[in-house]
Formats: sequence, C-alpha cells, structure tokens
Amino acid sequence: MTAYQDDIKHFDNVCSKAGSAWNAISPEYAARMKLQNRFKTGLDIAQYTADIMRADMEAYDGDTSQYTQSLGCWHGFIGQQKLIAIKKHFGTTKKKYLYLSGWMIAALRSEFGPLPDQSMHEKTSVPALIEELYTFLRQADARELGGLFRQLDDATDAAKKADIQAKIDNFETHVVPIIADIDAGFGNAEATYLLAKKMIEAGACAIQIENQVSDEKQCGHQDGKVTVPHADFLAKINAVRYAFLELGIDNGIIVARTDSLGAGLTKQIAVTNEPGDLGDLYNSFLDGDVISGADDIANGDVVVKANGKLLKPKRLASGLFQFKQGSGIDRVVLDCITSLQNGADLLWIETEKPHVGQIAEMVNRIREVVPNAKLVYNNSPSFNWTLNFRQQVFDAWQAAGKDVSAYERAQLMNADYDSTELAQEADDRIRTFQADAARDAGIFHHLITLPTYHTAALSTDNLAKEYFGDAGMLGYVAGVQRKEIREGIACVKHQNMSGSDIGDDHKEYFSGEAALKAGGKHNTMNQF
Repeated sequence: MTAYQDDIKHFDNVCSKAGSAWNAISPEYAARMKLQNRFKTGLDIAQYTADIMRADMEAYDGDTSQYTQSLGCWHGFIGQQKLIAIKKHFGTTKKKYLYLSGWMIAALRSEFGPLPDQSMHEKTSVPALIEELYTFLRQADARELGGLFRQLDDATDAAKKADIQAKIDNFETHVVPIIADIDAGFGNAEATYLLAKKMIEAGACAIQIENQVSDEKQCGHQDGKVTVPHADFLAKINAVRYAFLELGIDNGIIVARTDSLGAGLTKQIAVTNEPGDLGDLYNSFLDGDVISGADDIANGDVVVKANGKLLKPKRLASGLFQFKQGSGIDRVVLDCITSLQNGADLLWIETEKPHVGQIAEMVNRIREVVPNAKLVYNNSPSFNWTLNFRQQVFDAWQAAGKDVSAYERAQLMNADYDSTELAQEADDRIRTFQADAARDAGIFHHLITLPTYHTAALSTDNLAKEYFGDAGMLGYVAGVQRKEIREGIACVKHQNMSGSDIGDDHKEYFSGEAALKAGGKHNTMNQF
C-alpha cells in the first residue's frame, strides 16, 4: 500500500469517528491536500535538505564527478521556474540546489531601493527570501500533483490509472537544498546567531558566512575589503552552529568564506597570548617597519611583537592596518585550515579570476592538513569569462612555443576572434571548467551568484527593443509567447502557474457541485 493510499485510509478512519457531521469531507481529497503540502514548516525543509546535502558531500568524496550546482535566485518565482525547468529537462532535481545571494538581495529586494553589496539592506530580507523561495517550490509541488490527480480522475482504463498512480507514488519534490548568504553576520556574534536562526527556521540547511568586517563589508569582487582576526570569525561560526543545534538541525552545513586573497586590510590587530597562536599568525602578515626602540615610535603609533621582533604596522588614514603585499594566498590557506578545524564544513575562496590551477594551488595546500577539504565556488558574472579563458589559452600556447602572432592578447574579447581556433579552445575550457575544477581543485559545489539578475535584464532589453520598435506586438508574440508554446514552457498557461487550477480543486472539495470555478470552457487558457 502506498503512502497516498495509507493517508486515504487514515482520513477515512478519522472521518468515520467524527460521524455524520463530517459526511461532506472526502478522505481522498484530504489525502491529496496532505500530499500536496509535504513540508509543514521551514525546519522540515531544513532537515530534509541537510540530509540531501550531506549525502551529496559524501558522494563527492568518493567520486569528484558527482559535484553539485546552483543558480542564484532573487525571487520565489525565479527559483520555482528554475526547478520546474530542471525537472522538465533532466527528469530529476538531484544535485541541483538553490543559491541565495546577498548581492541580489541588496540590489533587488531592499526597501531602500537598489543598494551595493555592503550589508546595508534589511537583515530580515534574507530569511524572508528563503521563505518565499520555498513557498514557491511547495506551490510547484501542489501544482504538479494537482495535475496528476486530475488525470487520475479522468483516466478511463485500469492501465492508465495505474500509470498515473505510479507517478503520484514516486513524485519527486521541487524542494532542494539552499546555500544562503549571511554576509559577514550583520553585526556581532549574537546578531549572527539571531539571524541564522531565522534563516534556518525559513528552511536554510546551509549558511555561508565570510571573514570580512561586518560594518565595512564589500562585495567579494570589489576593492577595499577588510578582514577580521580568526577569533572573531570563529565566534560567528560557533554562533551559526549553535543556531542549527538549538533548532534540531544537527547536520546543518556551514560554508566558511575567505576574502583574504583580495583583502589587503584589517580593522584590528589580533589578540595573541603566545608565539605561534592564531593571533600571532594573523599579525605576522601585517605590513610595517621593524623598530629597535621607543625612539622609533611617533605619537599615536601602534607597536606589536611579531615574529620575535617589534613591528610598527602601517596604518592608513582610515585607521585600518595593511597586510604585506603577496601574502594573500598564505592567508587564505591559514583561514581555510582554521575554519575547517573549528566547525566549518565547506570552504569558499573568493578569487579574482576563474583559473583551475590557481584554485588547486590553494586547495592542495589546505588538503595537506585537512585531506577532505571541499569548496563551494562562485562562477561569478563579475569575471569576464570569454576574455579570461582566451587569455589563458593564449598564455598556454605561448608557453608551449606555439605561434600566437595572429592574436593580440589585450583584444581577445573582440568578436573578430570568435571563429578562431583559440576562441574554440577557450570555449571548450569554459564548457568543462566545472568538471575540471571539481576533479582537480576540490570544488564540490559550483554556483553562479547573479545569473537571473542578468537574464532578466537581457530578456527585458530584447523585448523592449522589438515591442517598442518596428515589430510591435510581433516582438512579444515571436520573441516570447511562440517560444513558450513550442518549447513547452509551463508559464505560457500563466493562470495555471499562479494557482488557479489548485483553487478550482479546492472549491470543488469545499463546495461540491455548487463551486464556481475559473477553469471553465470560456477560460482563454484553453487556447494553449
């Protein structure tokens, strides 16, 4: 007996005990509504998806081809359409996640209007978007199952009914893990804990936190980044772990991001108690002048003992201290090892370019200490992927002694090069980048932070150009609707997507033959 049939039997018993007062309640309809609403709370989702993500991490450890992917989504509808498309094209949602980008919340979801990625948006907008995404994914479940239930009711022969029943019994939910960006924690460790709780309660199984100063936070691909000493960052990792444990998600995932590769500044000198401790190691990267005594100190100067010597760190007019040039990779490695040894599950190294060799260099050093270290990697739209990979091929060819005189390295973005051998090899490298990096650089999860921001802008630009130009209405019909119909985009039936058919089902459940339904023969959706 299937879970669906078990539920029908259960509700039949419940209704029987209630007596004639419940004669209007259909046990089968109640079972359908329960199946359409599998996840009752965000914590149900967080636990379900944490289990999935942990299993995926274990699978990757055994086979690096089993890496996972996601696209950043800034609205529940975008996330819903992504998962509907994945199920349509690939038949399963396995190893496909959601990513929630702090950048897109700042730019698109703040009541202040568009903001830069500097943690100036309302912190409550983060759990609100998580909840919204899962609300839309749960509605996608209800919509698809509702269609199967209607097909079941309309089926006339036993074989057809059995086929539809099997689809119901083996239904795969649209709900998948989300990696959610908490920025630098939006304040101190207590503030991080409180926000993490809200995010987990909304459904987050994985929280990404970065080692920047919360009130000086910058986008990972901009200048002026300022990091914090390890003790400060580890306190926030602990805060997130306590939030998971308090809420019963014992296997929740923490992604520790380091911005040290591109961050040349620190707001404070680390507290150190003995040579070689974390604070001392952090301070050893400070840029400054070695001094011999008090005569070398001016009014207001700060002096620390580092590497057995007195060091006067270089302090900027902003009060920030500067790290040594070229110390970024060493600081990244220390950050990552420290985070993994103190409760983080996955790493995120923010880089300035998508280069497998560069990432692998750091990961190999980390794995000398933590052999199963794994990364979440930002396949960022902030990279010029075309130019980066064409230049990588150019450099590789040049190093191999191949003639590159037909190419001008700085101009490789030019469309004139699109059909060249170099451009084709670069595209091949882009195509295999994720698999190559998963195999050679320890990347368990590949994501694009802002893809749906850019696709929304591009599709809107194309429609505006055609619709307000000579094409007029044909700009929409040929460029949008005709493609939706021919490519099987579910949203062409937008009334169905918005929940109209679900509502009609409920009206029939509640009112029987007296129900006034929207999906009758005069509904224009019947044209599709």
